[in-house]
Amino acid sequence: MTSRLELARVDLRGRTPSVAELRSALPRGGVDVDSVLHHVRPVVEAIRERGVAAALEYGQRFDNVTPATVRVPESELETALAQLDPAVRAALEESIARARKVHADQRRTDTTTEVVAGGTVTERWVPVERVGLYVPGGNAVYPSSVVMNVVPAQTAGVGSLVVASPPQEQFGGLPHPTVLAAARLLGVDEVWAVGGAQGIALLSYGGVDTDGTEIEPVDLITGPGNIYVTAAKRLCRGLVGIDAEAGPTEIAILADASADPVHVAADLISQAEHDVLAASVLVTDSAELADAVDTALTAQMAVVRHAERVSEALRGKQSGTVLVDDIAQGLRVVNAYAAEHLEIQTADASTVAAEVRSAGAVFVGPYAPVSLGDYCAGSNHVLPTAGCARHSSGLSVQTFLRGIHVVEYSETALKDVAGHVVALAEAEDLPAHGQAVRARFEALS
Repeated sequence: MTSRLELARVDLRGRTPSVAELRSALPRGGVDVDSVLHHVRPVVEAIRERGVAAALEYGQRFDNVTPATVRVPESELETALAQLDPAVRAALEESIARARKVHADQRRTDTTTEVVAGGTVTERWVPVERVGLYVPGGNAVYPSSVVMNVVPAQTAGVGSLVVASPPQEQFGGLPHPTVLAAARLLGVDEVWAVGGAQGIALLSYGGVDTDGTEIEPVDLITGPGNIYVTAAKRLCRGLVGIDAEAGPTEIAILADASADPVHVAADLISQAEHDVLAASVLVTDSAELADAVDTALTAQMAVVRHAERVSEALRGKQSGTVLVDDIAQGLRVVNAYAAEHLEIQTADASTVAAEVRSAGAVFVGPYAPVSLGDYCAGSNHVLPTAGCARHSSGLSVQTFLRGIHVVEYSETALKDVAGHVVALAEAEDLPAHGQAVRARFEALS
């Protein structure tokens, strides 16, 4: 008989905690990236010094396999696509089509502002030249992450892109065939069989493949990974850009008595399925719903495939139920928590969702579960974790664009403002700045 699974509870009823108190009181897990930096730094340094050879050595140590070349032959991409299950292919095609539709509307246009007559500032949006898109292995296979990384990069118009994913011993040193098939379906022709910290480092430094082919470094790396991948991104940041230091996945559900406890339980389990460190948090003003969700969790755990992993995640300190006085207080809680994924399952879900200020993505009503966003909503599932949604956004076309200001002033326009430039330069004790303007209008002695 399955033992009852009860989420740990935080009772905020009758209290008005400050934002700081909320942040400390709410369930939160996460990982300590600093704790593994000393393990990862030698890996990064080895790849910087010895390139592909070092990456393959670490791959053998961590993945128990050494691919013949880092770059996957295009013939293998074609084979993987040809052998892809038709149902999976159809699902990926639909996911790609919806993602392309949403991301196409994120394109930026250049804007020119006439500051004064003869003086303009144009903001040009220029795509990153070369990007590395990391797709993890581990507990699951993530062709959906190929879609979520590649579509916005392609839509932004990046010059070139490479997908990197760990080699798999069971597939002869190639990444998982479904990952290869997804890449080919998207028109990607460059995939590297390298993962982990060594994969991030190789994307950053490049090198020469075992067949003598140059593999070029990238300018920006995106995509989630484990703590070692995150540590490598931290160490390589500056040499390359990164999207974020992603942590374990998380879901928060703001629900009232109108929510279906079976739906709520299923959605909490869906994210706990990712990782023992995944966070599943229910915020509700109904103790009766909280009890019913615990009952539904217990019932559903009897048929969950990855029950041990899910149970550990749900029982961890990062998961739990937060009881609040009302939905208004619940909104304060979820805005302080800033979940990667936030579901609103209340009687007036659209109105409540409009009050959300901090979340990676918001899923509104009973028929918009997080798993829809993972695959086929059209939204992007590479989202900020660990409270970073308070200040950061998920992956989008904008991630792969750079805004460049182009300043163009006529002689008259510069002359009109020259006095102000000189005054500010003198105020900052940078007289040469002012002289750079004076020199255009005054004869040099």
